[in-house]
Amino acid sequence: MATATQIGTASPAPFPGGTWTLGRHVARRLVQIGVTDVFSVPGDFNLALLDHLIAEPGLSLVGCCNELNAGYAADGYARARGVGACVVTFTVGGLSVLNAIAGAYSENLPVICIVGGPNSNDYGTNRILHHTIGLPDFSQELRCFQAVTCAQAVVNNLDDAHELIDTAISTALKESKPAYISISCNLPGIPHPTFAREPVPYFLAQNVSNQLGLETAVEAAAEFLNKAVKPVLVGGPKLRAKAQKAFMELADACGYPIAVMPSGKGLVPEHHPHFIGTYWGAVSTSYCGEIVESADAYVFVGPIFNDYSSVGYSLLIKKEKAVIVQPNRVTIGNGPSLGWVFMADFLTALAKKLKKNSTALENYRRIFVPPGIALKRENDEPLRVNILFKHIQEMLGGDTAVIAETGDSWFNCQKLHLPENCGFEFQMQYGSIGWSVGATLGYAQAAKDKRVIACIGDGSFQVTAQDISTMIRCAQRSIIFLINNGGYTIEVEIHDGPYNVIKNWNYTGLVDAIHNGEGKCWTAKVRTEEQLAEAIATATEVHKDSLCFIEIIVHKDDTSKELLEWGSRVSAANSRPPNPQ
Repeated sequence: MATATQIGTASPAPFPGGTWTLGRHVARRLVQIGVTDVFSVPGDFNLALLDHLIAEPGLSLVGCCNELNAGYAADGYARARGVGACVVTFTVGGLSVLNAIAGAYSENLPVICIVGGPNSNDYGTNRILHHTIGLPDFSQELRCFQAVTCAQAVVNNLDDAHELIDTAISTALKESKPAYISISCNLPGIPHPTFAREPVPYFLAQNVSNQLGLETAVEAAAEFLNKAVKPVLVGGPKLRAKAQKAFMELADACGYPIAVMPSGKGLVPEHHPHFIGTYWGAVSTSYCGEIVESADAYVFVGPIFNDYSSVGYSLLIKKEKAVIVQPNRVTIGNGPSLGWVFMADFLTALAKKLKKNSTALENYRRIFVPPGIALKRENDEPLRVNILFKHIQEMLGGDTAVIAETGDSWFNCQKLHLPENCGFEFQMQYGSIGWSVGATLGYAQAAKDKRVIACIGDGSFQVTAQDISTMIRCAQRSIIFLINNGGYTIEVEIHDGPYNVIKNWNYTGLVDAIHNGEGKCWTAKVRTEEQLAEAIATATEVHKDSLCFIEIIVHKDDTSKELLEWGSRVSAANSRPPNPQ
């Protein structure tokens, strides 16, 4: 029997006469699905819609400095809240936010991207409008979004507006992907009978596995794994929501050691006694890679094997030893592959069929040696990155969340041990530098019970720095560690050249200028461990309610050993010669 999830609790009461407009319906629907903040950049085509969003008591409009950051903020918000939304203007705004929406698509995040579109009377008239490329065809923006959203709606007629909007939003929630909605600029304030009542809450039917396929998959996987001597369990980035609970039930039942793929960090509780670390091939955390790759069977739940997560396709994983569990399919070794078998159903059923086997976990505990501590520093010695992350580790708790920017922060943050309920986010599949500034804004706005600790490189910060301004306007209290090493260090290790060196900024001076005495913001420039300890103490005590920006000045070649190894392997993969024809 199919199960369903009701989204929202409001009863469908009628609106007062004259207020039943498209704009109000959109606003109420966003609140109903869990969005209380919308990230926006105003433009003449969306101004009337923004008026209706502002008029909704349950909704706050967060004005961003540019559309790209508004999209990144909606991405970060969706990571914390389960769904996010942004509003931009036609084409110049839409094509600017497109990159962020593509990132959300790659990370399976339901972001509702709403665009203020042309006046409904202009469609089909052969007129040329501003904010376009000078052609009377208004579909360019739509065509671009079709590749990076699961649903698209162009609303230029009130008669089918209700259906188009609700279909797009519900599809985004069901498929956990972004949706695109374009609304003609002259429609938000016009009453229409289809909007005369409070929106009926969504009732989304959950996918239910093919029972025969599920039973076959479970029997085959159980037989495969129960014959193994030292099996392991690995969580990947597609392990989300309901499946996380089923994953932990399986882990408790089978006794296998638990690892996570790098992009799955934060989805598996690291305080669990069976947790052994991050599996990332040659750059895995200590002893984790050896245990996974020496196993005679492994269960990968929700993996993505791309060139980055496979360290330039160098993983020592054999297909014939693997059970691959994807959101809607299970593949066992070189044997059966069964579709319409859903992850949570499969993991729950498999937990009841597996014999307990802790051999690989015992092997791990037998060979494990705790990581070494950083060498004792001399007084006033220049700060090293490994010292910085030792101090960041001590800051973590259940009331914090870590956001790691693309770059060496990926590798350093993987080595952090996350306490229970500590959040962790990074964008590995898409890897768009600059993502973390907007994502920090969005995540902090959605999870006000947590203090966000963002680790951002100087090169990435230069891409999206402006929305520090929005963080201050929103009275956020994140701590940003700006790691100033003079360039694009991750790219240096893949392929060096003069293009990887950037102009040095006075980063704290820039943030002070943006602050301009309005709101709560504190900055510090740090060159030694003593200065770092003092800055962290100030940020967590005196300025615990302020946005804190700490610039960390380190040597340009101070990188993690994992980046050195990973960079050389990705470089080798990138530089493979063409196959002979």
